[in-house]
Amino acid sequence: MSAGSHEPPNGYVLIGAPLIQQRVRELGKQIARDYADKCPIFIGVLRGVVVFLADLLRATDGLLCELDFMAISSYGSGSGIVRIEKDLETSIEGRHVILVEDIVDTGLTLRFILRNLEVRRPASLVVCTLLDKQAHRLVPLPIRYTGFSVGDRFVVGYGLDERQRYRNLPDLWVIDVP
Repeated sequence: MSAGSHEPPNGYVLIGAPLIQQRVRELGKQIARDYADKCPIFIGVLRGVVVFLADLLRATDGLLCELDFMAISSYGSGSGIVRIEKDLETSIEGRHVILVEDIVDTGLTLRFILRNLEVRRPASLVVCTLLDKQAHRLVPLPIRYTGFSVGDRFVVGYGLDERQRYRNLPDLWVIDVP
């Protein structure tokens, strides 16, 4: 730990920054190939996705695309009760949509978002997630692009938080949560 560092006191690095950056570049290049002539709109789900989405967009090799964000609140772990706090500012009707998440856990929130977006009649709708945590998955989901699969761990860093802390860590850390 370097002076001034705010790394979690009871954690360890699960995935280091170099491996994260390599995988993000791979995902970006794959998306650029898949959408070369489609001008997709990337939709990020705030807040955890910000770091991943910024790096992913830069990795698409200048792909012509657009960007928008949604903010969702979930109530109770695994309840599936969610509310849209911030909706899109762009119509997605007839557009190719890439929904970008930081982590997919139970899948209930993502299922809600996908159903909400499908009603808006996009030309296509796919999911890209940095982390796929299948240990708690309650509903099957179609995830086209996955950065990493992680087990039943609490992960912070690279945009993911624990009570709004550790989002700025370049590595993904596993921490114990009381």
